[in-house]
Amino acid sequence: MRIGGTHYRAIWMDEDPAVVKVIDQRRLPFAFDVFEMHRAEDAVMAIQEMVVRGAPLIGVTAAYGIYLAGLHSSSGGWCGEILRAADLLVNARPTAVNLTHAAERMLREVDCADSRERAVERLFHLAVRMTEEEVTRCREIGEHGVRLIEEVYRSTGREVRILTHCNAGWLACVDYGTATAPIYLAHDRGIPVHVWVDETRPRNQGARLTAFELKEHGVPHTVIVDNAGGHLMQEGEVDLVLVGSDRTTR
Repeated sequence: MRIGGTHYRAIWMDEDPAVVKVIDQRRLPFAFDVFEMHRAEDAVMAIQEMVVRGAPLIGVTAAYGIYLAGLHSSSGGWCGEILRAADLLVNARPTAVNLTHAAERMLREVDCADSRERAVERLFHLAVRMTEEEVTRCREIGEHGVRLIEEVYRSTGREVRILTHCNAGWLACVDYGTATAPIYLAHDRGIPVHVWVDETRPRNQGARLTAFELKEHGVPHTVIVDNAGGHLMQEGEVDLVLVGSDRTTR
């Protein structure tokens, strides 16, 4: 998505295959800093200290961390070193399901490799593939969800008012976001939307991150205190609620 008119993803690589870059989310919205990961330990730190957050992004960060572990592993003990790095990454945020799944997928690539060089190659390509898979998933969520926004707009003929909580945006994923993807697609297609952004205490992910995202994309929004959401719904000021979910039951 956009920051200052420039397209960014939440995690990326430039020309140097030994450096993975992420946006330092601890500093937003007051400063835009890029955090560089050179080794698996940097990925562990980024997850633990919330340089990165959001389950999809944590999973991709772990994948790149395991790749970096392989890249810097020794020729004699590469397999054990990669396994130890994966264990450190999984324990950096044990509750993040995406992290565990990412580590398991990456380690299957190690099992299939017969040399350090082959392992590093396979790890790199899988990390890149997992990145693109997250982008595709979020885009598909957006295409599904934008139809709901279109339905409300057709039935009311006015601005669609959407309430969201925390940050399930592109900063929590790689691009587009989960809960925000339909909003961005609706805005880009000319559907008038206004987003009520819960501040989301105690870490204020809504006020700091979701509002930052929406501002940079030009989406009209208002930051509200968490308790105001119920009042707005009671007064009929909310058409849709779009939030991220770790687990959904029926």
